[in-house]
Amino acid sequence: MITIYHNTRCKKSREGLQKVEASGKEYKIREYLKDELSEEELLSLIEKLNIAPILLVRKNEKIWKENYKNKDLSDRELITVMAKNPKLIERPIVETETEAVIGRPVEEIDKLL
Repeated sequence: MITIYHNTRCKKSREGLQKVEASGKEYKIREYLKDELSEEELLSLIEKLNIAPILLVRKNEKIWKENYKNKDLSDRELITVMAKNPKLIERPIVETETEAVIGRPVEEIDKLL
C-alpha cells in the first residue's frame, strides 16, 4: 500500500496526489497537518527516505526562520521540532512498505510507482 503525506493547500502536494492516483495503485492519503506524525513515525519515514532529518525541513517557513534557523539542533531535536510543527515537514512524501521519496520534483514519485 502506498501512503501519500499530503497538504491539500500545496500545489506540489496536489500534483503528487494526481500522480499517485493516475498510477492505479492502491493508496491512502494522510493529511499530516490534521493527523500529525509522532516522533517515531517521523524517524521511520526519515529512515525510509535515507536522508538526514534537516533535509526534510521546509526552511522557508516563517516558524523555522523565527525560531530555529540559527540553532544547532541534533537530529533528534529536529525530529521533535517537526513533530510539534508539522508545517515544517517537506511535502509531498510518498511511502511504501520499504521506501519513501519526497515528491519534489513530482517526478521523484515515479521511483516508487
